[in-house]
Amino acid sequence: MTTKLYRDSDYYESVVQRRKILAVFCAVTAVWLGIFIAMVVLYTGLPYRDPNGKWIILSTCISTALYMFFAFPFMGIKFKRSNAYCKMLKFISVGLKEHVILPFGEIDDWVVRDGVDVNVAVFYMKNVKKDEVLKRQIFVDGEKDFPPFVEGRPVRIISQGNLLIEYELL
Repeated sequence: MTTKLYRDSDYYESVVQRRKILAVFCAVTAVWLGIFIAMVVLYTGLPYRDPNGKWIILSTCISTALYMFFAFPFMGIKFKRSNAYCKMLKFISVGLKEHVILPFGEIDDWVVRDGVDVNVAVFYMKNVKKDEVLKRQIFVDGEKDFPPFVEGRPVRIISQGNLLIEYELL
């Protein structure tokens, strides 16, 4: 029985999540821009050498620093990870699929591949030219449950760029 790791709605859900993240960022940016423009207008409306001018400059600097402390981690971590996951799902839907039957070997450590956390499943395959066994790494999405592979049992794998899409235990 073939087990699919992804549904048709996964890509749509990831695009919606990415848009929500961008909407939050745009809303916070609009609020900061409004505060910044209001402070500039307020400062230019003050009389020459008004003692309140330094408080306006200080509050503008503080609001800008708070915005920067929000923007860089938010866009650098949250949006970047969501965008990478979205790209991965897009490549799954349009990329070339590879079908192969290999015996399962072992589970390797977590890895970040193209910005997405993945588990590494190692499968063994024979080299055609030499008499040796090669290890092939198949990446399993870290957001999904790891398949119940048994060491030594063959597995039919459908992958796209070494990313597991479907599997069947034989």
